[in-house]
Amino acid sequence: MLLLVGCSSGPTDPGEQRGESVPALRRQHFDAYFDNDWAMRPLWEDGLAEIARYDAQQVINGEALSYELTQVTQLEEFNQQFDVRTDSLRRNDVFPVMHISQFGSLPTAMPPFHFLTTLFFRRDRPTVLHKLTTTLQEPAGNTFKAFVDDDLQYVETYNSYHDGQGAGRRLLRHEVLFEDALSYCLRSLRFADLPSFDVTIAGQQQTSSAAPPLLYQAHVTVADQAATDTLAASWRVTINLNKEKQNVYWFAHDYPHLLLRQITWNGRLRRLKSVTRAPYGMQ
Repeated sequence: MLLLVGCSSGPTDPGEQRGESVPALRRQHFDAYFDNDWAMRPLWEDGLAEIARYDAQQVINGEALSYELTQVTQLEEFNQQFDVRTDSLRRNDVFPVMHISQFGSLPTAMPPFHFLTTLFFRRDRPTVLHKLTTTLQEPAGNTFKAFVDDDLQYVETYNSYHDGQGAGRRLLRHEVLFEDALSYCLRSLRFADLPSFDVTIAGQQQTSSAAPPLLYQAHVTVADQAATDTLAASWRVTINLNKEKQNVYWFAHDYPHLLLRQITWNGRLRRLKSVTRAPYGMQ
């Protein structure tokens, strides 16, 4: 089910039509299941990044390819003027965000398939995407996509090498989680409550296609997973995107609830092999 509106369309959210304030628009029906203070702990204020490396697998053209996926999570300061990491804190428009980078290279027969996805969330809203960018480089061409929250909806811009897509812009309404961000968002679940709820999920954007996002009316359930020979005790999060598509994620019991393992319906696998806190990027 697609939930897209044309760029020239008028307001589609009831809150927009009533002229409600931005804070009212940003309340989401699933907020009660998440801890909005998850990223407010002092852990993230040490100037270091959490660098998690995974043994991963992805299916490309019917072939399962193994590679290393890295996910970096760190606290940054943005400025509102350019909506990027600020070079100076001596401004009056600075605000904190959590920056998540996911990257890897898949060893295809031709030049490697490279991807980089960056996600940004305001520090006190672990489920409300602020900005997403993703780029893919493969032998056939490059694809770029960006989603930016303008407080009324997400504005997507894209540039794809696929015929029928090319370059363009579209709008996506709020009240969704992004599948690319679940390895971050789900860490803030109130796991001990074993929540079960429905949510709209925008399908994976870390692809070479720039087709309109596919929206799933998904169901999320949390269970306490006992330790096994291959996995520590964890919280198991099962997401039924629909009757045929299911993703399963396992998160560490203890804060900050690092993703330990992931299995998705389309053959994307992750298994944690190392994690460290270290300087990363521009400090």
